[in-house]
Amino acid sequence: MYKLILIRHGQSEWNLSNQFTGWTDVDLTPQGVEEAKEAGRILKNSDLDIRYTYTSYLKRAIKTLNYVLEEMDRLWLPVEKTWRLNEKHYGMLQGQNKKEAVSVYGAEQVALWRRSYDVAPEPLPEDDPRHPRNDIRYKSIKYKEARPGTESLSDATRRIIPLWNVDIVQKLRQYKQVMVVAHGNSLRGIIKFMKNISNEEIVTLNIPTGIPYLMELDEDMQVVSDRYLGVTEEELKARQEGVANQTKA
Repeated sequence: MYKLILIRHGQSEWNLSNQFTGWTDVDLTPQGVEEAKEAGRILKNSDLDIRYTYTSYLKRAIKTLNYVLEEMDRLWLPVEKTWRLNEKHYGMLQGQNKKEAVSVYGAEQVALWRRSYDVAPEPLPEDDPRHPRNDIRYKSIKYKEARPGTESLSDATRRIIPLWNVDIVQKLRQYKQVMVVAHGNSLRGIIKFMKNISNEEIVTLNIPTGIPYLMELDEDMQVVSDRYLGVTEEELKARQEGVANQTKA
């Protein structure tokens, strides 16, 4: 049995202020640090034996992984950073308050941009300082999708799947247990692909920050079971509803 552990980064500064973050590189809040440490404690007290890790190019995920590994006493584990695990790019919405966006564009339109599978926000112009083509992290990457001006969940999933097929599967077969610390939408893309969730159903999938999510996989890398670790059903539901309600008055 192979085991894949997914963790959304701890609360970020823009999670707290309820802003669309996307590829903007914001830090963790003190609560986010504690969420990351608690995830590490949960994993340390489990029977898991994680041997390889992945994260994105964004510091809220990188720092979360570091705090998790420190609590596990496994800072020695190999870490692979990749732009393919970055959050979905929110285009012109990046930096906007989510509730204020609803007042400008309407709840239905913002819901499509935020949760649908194939609707992307308006793109950033290429001369915008926020555009990835103007960020040193992405200038040497040859793939066009490494420098998007906006993305739908479909776009984000399409850049993640090659990482899964070519790299993560290989590491799972080699190490048996692999952890990915990333973002709400990059993890939604992985889960959608792994569980074959429909384009309509993916709208209702909300991933809370800082809670380890375990997938057990068979020899064919098919999901046998999946569950969150170290959290009661009531707490999990409340935190998922918190994510879902970020645009509500």
